Amino acid sequence: MGRAFEFRKERKMKRWAGMAKTFTRIGREIALAVKSGGPSPEYNSRLRLAIQNAKAANMPKANVESAIKKASGKEAENYQEVLYEGKGPHGVAVLVETATDNPTRTVANVRMYFDRCGGALGTSGSVAFLFDRKGIFKVKAEGHNWDDLELELIDAGLEEIKKEEDEMVLYCNFTEFGNLQKALEDRNIEASSAGLEYLPNQTKPLGETEVEQMIKLIDRLEEDDDVLNVYHTMDMNE
Repeated sequence: MGRAFEFRKERKMKRWAGMAKTFTRIGREIALAVKSGGPSPEYNSRLRLAIQNAKAANMPKANVESAIKKASGKEAENYQEVLYEGKGPHGVAVLVETATDNPTRTVANVRMYFDRCGGALGTSGSVAFLFDRKGIFKVKAEGHNWDDLELELIDAGLEEIKKEEDEMVLYCNFTEFGNLQKALEDRNIEASSAGLEYLPNQTKPLGETEVEQMIKLIDRLEEDDDVLNVYHTMDMNE
């Protein structure tokens, strides 16, 4: 699978190892979905996606329903999506996705992590151009004729399919995310996970010591409860 795959897997497992932290993250995703499109999954594709990811994480149905109810109430926490950009050690570009009810607190923490790890928080647009935003769906490989499906899903915005272990990973432009999601739903194909991610369009190779310094920054960022995802241009295929 390569060094990049193992790195992503290790980061993800470390980030969401605690069940409570996993549910907290999904709860914020549900809150953001309800805020943007209402509490009905039938009419809110983003909420359907959040519920699907909750199911994949074995989040109890009662917890999901409670999160939707809480996000729909008058006293719902007002989470905002904020994307921070910066440079890590050795010039590696970094994007930090957050969901926060206190941007002042969050930006102060993010800036501190960059400063302490040899990087610097940048301004909006300073590194985002080094990434492409893609929709990514993971589906069980077995039980489907992928040659036929690929041809069908191209009309729904599918750009690329890759196999990772026992899953197929489907990529589309972020503007086509809803179309591809609907195409999969229409075919009763349930994704094990799905979402929007920032993929680097160019990467920077680092030596072993430099990689460890960069990982230190990623760890600091991912340990913060306001942080949902961290993306970077570090080349993990060296």
